[in-house]
Amino acid sequence: MEYQFSDRVKSLKPSAIREILKNSSAPGIIPLSAGNPAPDAFPYEDIRKISGALLEDTPIEALQYSVTEGYIPLRQHLMKYMGEKHNVGSGDDDILITSGAQQVMDLLTKTLLNEGDTVLCEAPSFIGSLNTFRSYRAKLCGIPMEPDGISIEGLEKALDTEKNIKYLYTIPNFQNPSGITMSYEKRRRVYELCRDHNVLILEDNPYGDLRFEGENIPSIKSLDRAGIVMYAGSFSKVVSPGMRVGYAIGPKPVIQKMVVCKQGEDVHSNIWAQIVCHRFMTETSYEAHLERLCGIYRRKSSVLLKAMEEHFAPLITWSPFEGGLFAWCTLPDGIDMLDFVKRGTERKVCVVPGTAFLTDESESCQSFRINFSTPTDEQLSEGVRILGEIGREMKG
Repeated sequence: MEYQFSDRVKSLKPSAIREILKNSSAPGIIPLSAGNPAPDAFPYEDIRKISGALLEDTPIEALQYSVTEGYIPLRQHLMKYMGEKHNVGSGDDDILITSGAQQVMDLLTKTLLNEGDTVLCEAPSFIGSLNTFRSYRAKLCGIPMEPDGISIEGLEKALDTEKNIKYLYTIPNFQNPSGITMSYEKRRRVYELCRDHNVLILEDNPYGDLRFEGENIPSIKSLDRAGIVMYAGSFSKVVSPGMRVGYAIGPKPVIQKMVVCKQGEDVHSNIWAQIVCHRFMTETSYEAHLERLCGIYRRKSSVLLKAMEEHFAPLITWSPFEGGLFAWCTLPDGIDMLDFVKRGTERKVCVVPGTAFLTDESESCQSFRINFSTPTDEQLSEGVRILGEIGREMKG
């Protein structure tokens, strides 16, 4: 049979990162390409105890159908927690539990976008979200990143010239892939510009709780008085990505439409996982858990930084980062980045080419992304040594 695919999906390509991950699990591979939490970051003993008690005491609650909006105690607790700790959410906002934060991107796009409408996004940006926007045939407009976040000049130009802009997608904290954190001054200006142009902001914050250096910066959503910010949160990097529990906090009318869209996608997210997340937040020392995670990633990042200082500098540079899971590294002119990545793979070191994170993958890019949470300390040190060696060989 000759299969006729829809116009919406026939031009889509597999995620470059997912394809790389297929190879990175082979024996002997040093996986600097993944974005997974560190193995010792999982609170599996607490999850095992909570799950055991849940299935012993109220098994039907975890196994039966539930409401699309999400497990009510979790929704209530998250609204209270996010309001008190981060000043996120108001009386005009509602919350929807999703199957990971990725589904927030999908549901909001399905809710707001018509084919050909424009999504503004940071350049580079997270490939998973970019592919979601592409699947709805959005026009992607990339705005350059600067050391303190998105270019305000670039954003102003895009807001003034692009047609049918539905929202700006941003990752303000420890951005994936660049590791950059947007300054408070820029967050305030981004909010004001989008408010004045009647453009919604999709604030994706999966890494915000993983700050191991510097001071916390208020979210863009905490500035929202006009109902223009949709906040996407997730338990993937702080509890478990496999449980697929995320959430959206945003204007009630938009959340209500997203609920209708979700009913047609998956009815509701995994209810067992939602209950476990609620009990983990309320029955254990959640803040102590977050502190432990930051300690793990502070130590892992120091291993990476030491190795890069020894084997990369001064040939290969990197952007400063104060949290998250990634380092964004840049090759000097004269070294072909894709060839560099290919040679790394041949020597069993996997990194992600920077072109994977661009709105236009045909653009030139000298950068690549390293993940420091997944590899062992030994793999980090050895992988960086090999990459540095390849860089010097190619420079001549």
